[in-house]
Amino acid sequence: MLLNVLVCLLISISWNFSQEKHVSQRVNIKSRFWRQQVLATSFWNMEQRRLDFIYNPLVTSSFSGNARLLEQPDWRNDTDPMNPCEPDYRVPLQVLDYNTLPQPFRDFLLHMRCRTFPMLINQPCVCDTTPFLLVVVKSLIQHFERRQAIRETWGQTRKNGNQTVATVFLLGNSLPADHFPDLQGILSHEAELHKDLLQWDYRDTFFNLTLKEVLFLEWFKQNCPHARYVLKGDDDVFVNTLQIIKFLEKLPESKKKDFFTGDVISNASPHRERMHKYFIPESVFVGHYPPYAGGGGYLLSGELVLRLYNISWQVALYPIDDVYTGMCLEKLGIVPKTHSGFKTFGIEEKYRKNPCTYRSLMLVHSQTPQEMLTIWPWITNPDLECQ
Repeated sequence: MLLNVLVCLLISISWNFSQEKHVSQRVNIKSRFWRQQVLATSFWNMEQRRLDFIYNPLVTSSFSGNARLLEQPDWRNDTDPMNPCEPDYRVPLQVLDYNTLPQPFRDFLLHMRCRTFPMLINQPCVCDTTPFLLVVVKSLIQHFERRQAIRETWGQTRKNGNQTVATVFLLGNSLPADHFPDLQGILSHEAELHKDLLQWDYRDTFFNLTLKEVLFLEWFKQNCPHARYVLKGDDDVFVNTLQIIKFLEKLPESKKKDFFTGDVISNASPHRERMHKYFIPESVFVGHYPPYAGGGGYLLSGELVLRLYNISWQVALYPIDDVYTGMCLEKLGIVPKTHSGFKTFGIEEKYRKNPCTYRSLMLVHSQTPQEMLTIWPWITNPDLECQ
């Protein structure tokens, strides 16, 4: 009997040893597969990792009710994490070439976490009649002539057949350091006259165009959440709103949820040349850009605008607005679709004075106010015949 017990014990020990050896071999294989990644130390990449941590559903459920615990020690700074509009004084220490960047770029980085600014001019009633198409135009205070040309041409607030088109212009503010004359009085008169201006009290610079984007998303959610489609564009593009409405009326309902189209740029990377308009140093961002539509103009569903608003809180602000929108789309798992009718890089010289060229296009960049006033009668002329 004792012999049988000893035999069973030896067999059990041998089996356990072989299993441990087998498990050890499996763990070694896994450790090679799950090699630790090298994390980027560029400022934007680290800010994005912070947001990924905060919005991780496992973390959110564990720390719900105590937002301060979501601020990891590595992310603390001299400012109150609950007041993100205070200057972030980590930035000059963390962005090694900070002092060599243009002042507007430095201002953007210092206030990158701030997304809330008071509204100076609002139009809460612009969507009282739910628009089929809301035309949203990025403009600057001093661009009075461009806005008026748009109102008289492709941005007319009107009914097109059975479809209502409404237009708003997005504006920021200026500081004395920008050396612009004080035009706020004239702007207030323009707002009262046309009731289509939206203005926030932030410094309206190239690097703050992303801020203009997120402020609009919030305004849309609060004031125009039922608009069916939205056209975003600059104030120096020409838009064939007639063609756009025809296109949208034929769009299948099944495509509305994720609908986003424009002149899509793929496989792009940051420009590292310091003199380039879109220069981004490696100290700020490393990586490749997701597919994005050129910021001159793109078209999307109102339903997607609301989803972009929600997801935008999970994406760190980036100083190039159209790239930022591409980042938000990527977070949603959406790839923007290219449409050949969007010409954000212009059209060939030989076609620019042909009326039929514009009849078939959606959007053309760039156009002066005088060119808009010339082109609009071409495409609205019922006697124009194009093959």
